[in-house]
Order: sequence, then structure tokens, then C-alpha cells
Amino acid sequence: MPETYFITGAQGCIGSWIVKALTERGDKAVVFDRSDDSRRLSAIMNDDDLARVHFITGDITDGVAVKLALSDSGATRVIHLAGLQVPTCKADPVAGALVNVTGTLNVFEAARTIGINGIVYASSAAVYGMNDDDVALDESAACSPTTHYGVFKRANEGNAGVYFLDHGINSVGLRPLTVYGVNRDTGLTSDPTKAIKSAVLGRPFHIRFGGATDFQYVADTAAAFIACADNTPEGAHVFNLHGETVTVERIAQFINTSSNAGLITFGGPPIPIAAAMDDSAIRRLMRDLPSTPFETGIRETMDRFAALRDAGSLDTSDLTL
Repeated sequence: MPETYFITGAQGCIGSWIVKALTERGDKAVVFDRSDDSRRLSAIMNDDDLARVHFITGDITDGVAVKLALSDSGATRVIHLAGLQVPTCKADPVAGALVNVTGTLNVFEAARTIGINGIVYASSAAVYGMNDDDVALDESAACSPTTHYGVFKRANEGNAGVYFLDHGINSVGLRPLTVYGVNRDTGLTSDPTKAIKSAVLGRPFHIRFGGATDFQYVADTAAAFIACADNTPEGAHVFNLHGETVTVERIAQFINTSSNAGLITFGGPPIPIAAAMDDSAIRRLMRDLPSTPFETGIRETMDRFAALRDAGSLDTSDLTL
């Protein structure tokens, strides 16, 4: 039977791909977002599927609004993605805390009040901070975040644990790092996707960091969130997500080779987050999660951007740094 999913922040990158996947398999997506701009959804969804999405405009920091929207949605599953990225949290930590921490508490409180017993939410590999060892981190690794964003995400994981202890609410927090694909257009780790878009447009672009990063195709990220929402295990869990650990140099070279141009450059300090995640824990629990090779994901992203370019609907506002 079709299920109804309540998705916060679904006008963002990962959220848009979750909505796409859910509607394509026949489920109902209820989008709760402060923005009513559906450009990201339109970029990857056909008109018929988009017409079946239900939109509720609201602020995640407004607990009453969140509770009312969740109650009215009729949803039985919750995927919470609303949040502010690293640069915004650095520039305005108070706003970052309100959205990322208070907003998450509002979702858990709404679910508790209504009687929904499972929440999947976006944490981040930013909870770890930098790691000097050349080994993949599993969930037992120490968390020493070096950004407000990472601290906020770590607080959410702790609060999710308390909601299970106090109220029996099951939850899964997922920790992605550098997600790429169409609609990834905010935050420092969006630079590889912007580089792909720029190459398709024949424009130069400089990726502002170097080193290596854990690089995951957005369709795979979305699939992990949906799998956890469909089968939320008992308890308060956090899981790493892993794509491939790839150097930025290799990413830039592949984009340049694929576009037959040398328009993409890179350079700058590595992202202050460990570059390799061990995702064996979630893969033991959730069988058959997709794992798209980065070459395939980049080619698919280039093809999607090219189709949008040819249709005259490719948004380039994110390319102005």
C-alpha cells in the first residue's frame, strides 16, 4: 500500500531526490519547507509526478506550525532534512542553532505528540572533525567537530537518544559528507557539482578545497534515507554514509576529461572533516543500498545538466561566488 511521508527541507538537494524517488514508486510526499520555490524538484521530476506532491510552507523553528503540519499531513513516516549549512552556521551561529537544533527538537516533539514512532534525520560527517589517520572512520570513532554545524548535528544525535530513552521514539541519523548531483548548490562541498555544471556550460570553475573527500551520488544518499524510513530499527541509531573516498584532483581531472576541456581547477585546504567513512554498519542492516561509482554519477549529472541547458531551464545563479 502507498505510504505518506512528511519531509522537512524537501526543497533542498537530498530532499528533492527523496521526493522524486518516493513519487516514482507511488508513495505520497508531503513537503514542509520555508520556501515555496519548487525549481529543484522541477529540475529532476516530470510534471505528473510533481503534481502529486503536497506542499506546506512553514518555518521549522515554529514548533506549533511543525506540529500542525505533521498532524494534517496524515503521514506515518518522517524524514527530517531542514537545516543550515556550514557557511551559514559560521556567519550566524544563533540562526544555525535555531534551525538545526531547535528545528530538530520541534520535529521530535511533533512526532511524540501525534504518536509517530519513527524519524530519520540528516546528521553529518561534520560531527567527526578532522582525522590524521589514513583509515575509514566507523561510528565508534571519537566526535570532535570543528564547526558550529558539526556541533549542532552532534547535539541532534544526543537529543534523538534522549527521545528514545524518555518516549520510545525510534530514530536514525545519517551522516553524509560530500554529496553531489543535480540540485547540490549550497555549501563548500557543493563545489564539485558546481564544477560539473560549469563544465557543461563551457565555463571555468575553481573548486575551493583540495585533499580527498568522501564523495557520494545524491541518488544513493536519498535511497539510504528512504530505506531507513521504511524500516526504522528500534532505538536511536546513527550511521555513516559512504560513497567513494576520492581526491579532488581526480574529480577535477575526470570532469575535464569528460567535457573535453580544461576548465576546472582546484586548490585550497582540505575540508576539516575526515575523508573516509566506514558504512558497513548501515549496509549490514539495510541490504542492497546502491553504490554508484563516481565516474557513473558524474556522467549522469553532466547528462542531466546538459538536458536542462538544452531546455533553457538550467539555473546558474549558484555559480556566482
